[in-house]
Amino acid sequence: MKLAATLLFAMLAAATACKAEDFKVMFYNVENFFDTFDDSLTSDEAFTPFGTNHWTWERFVRKRNNIYKTIVAAGKGSLPDVVGLCEVENRRVLRQLAEQTPLSKGNYGIVHYDSPDRRGIDVALLYRRDSFTVAASRAHPAGSRTRDILHVKGFTPHNDTLHFFVNHWPSKGGGAASEAGRMSAAAKLKTLVDSLFSENINANICIMGDFNDYPDSRPISLLDAKRENTGAGHLYNMSVHLQDEHRGTIKFQGRWELIDLFFVSGNLRFNERGLHCSPSSVEIFQADFLLKTSVGEGVSLHRTYMGPRYAGGFSDHLPILIVFTRL
Repeated sequence: MKLAATLLFAMLAAATACKAEDFKVMFYNVENFFDTFDDSLTSDEAFTPFGTNHWTWERFVRKRNNIYKTIVAAGKGSLPDVVGLCEVENRRVLRQLAEQTPLSKGNYGIVHYDSPDRRGIDVALLYRRDSFTVAASRAHPAGSRTRDILHVKGFTPHNDTLHFFVNHWPSKGGGAASEAGRMSAAAKLKTLVDSLFSENINANICIMGDFNDYPDSRPISLLDAKRENTGAGHLYNMSVHLQDEHRGTIKFQGRWELIDLFFVSGNLRFNERGLHCSPSSVEIFQADFLLKTSVGEGVSLHRTYMGPRYAGGFSDHLPILIVFTRL
């Protein structure tokens, strides 16, 4: 354990000592990142000391530290410039993550809005202030009592304008009704993207999130994301090749499924100057410490809870990363 901690701090020191020219973006569904306090406006009682999960401050701190360790390790030598998160309860837990762990060395700012989700979970964006300057942000309603779509506009030190959209669409738990919720969220996102394209067909757009659906699903198809180059003014699905390889970010009923995805605009995918990305720049971060192996189930995710049992793990999702290279 001491050796692992030493290696982690060495990685963090290297990540903050120098800044690579590449621009690294990470997305991570951190699974129930709640504080220990009861919010009377939401259904968060399970994650309190006297709730069904017996969610204590000690367990919260372990969860917080597991998230920061994942972000540092996923950076592989340089901290991500931008980190999209979902299933965070409020700004308090984000400040704990960004300010009360060694991530504070990365000088991360926070963009967060409270959403109307019944459980009180939101999406958020962390950004390194030395590599991204936020110019504007807004939370767009994506449907009734679900998570908003977070839009953040900002600039890199090279004066690249970037638009980020962070998503957490309704889960499949509600059957046809939940698909209608994802269709509604997809239609809203498409409207927001089309509005940007109408202003600037070469807009730099990066969309990330837990879409709770597959790259070839009906809701995702509403985004009209392409595989091949059809020019500017379109979105491109950067995660399709992972599905072709039968890769996944969650394991459900014994099968790996790909529901955490990146999409980018044509200018970021195919431009010949400035920031550029390719499908090979997208990866699922599948470190051994995020996984566990058990008899019968094989390799699965090392979660915070396994049913009602506290396991002290990380999340029920693997994080994804995309790297933009300057040409």
